Amino acid sequence: MKRIEIINGANLNLLERRESEYYGGKPFMDFLKELREKYPQVQIDYFQSNVEGEIVNALQESKAEAIILNAAGYTHTSVVIRDAVLLIDKPVAEVHISKIFSREEFRQKSLIAPVCKGTISGFGLQSYELALLYFLSND
Repeated sequence: MKRIEIINGANLNLLERRESEYYGGKPFMDFLKELREKYPQVQIDYFQSNVEGEIVNALQESKAEAIILNAAGYTHTSVVIRDAVLLIDKPVAEVHISKIFSREEFRQKSLIAPVCKGTISGFGLQSYELALLYFLSND
């Protein structure tokens, strides 16, 4: 069984309270349950933290074969998360629920993207599923 971990950053635990025009208003845990039901052949691990260092620890300690990372606001500011992605020996897909490249200027720059396998942005929660499908089709 393939094992993939989703790691979410700050404020994604309150997704249903965020701007619905960008985030859709659905709790992430509801989406995760649906994703696990749709892909029973995959062990989908999940970690979320509002703390930058805990995200670094999760990246370094992950037992998964691949990681889907939404670093949220840390995408634009965190050199340490970027370095953690660079140092681990597994592919990481950067995902964003909103289309960060059409939002405020400060959200348009990702420090993490250059060290990830790829970036998926703007497809709502389906961004995670698209990353999952990539990892499933590229064993």
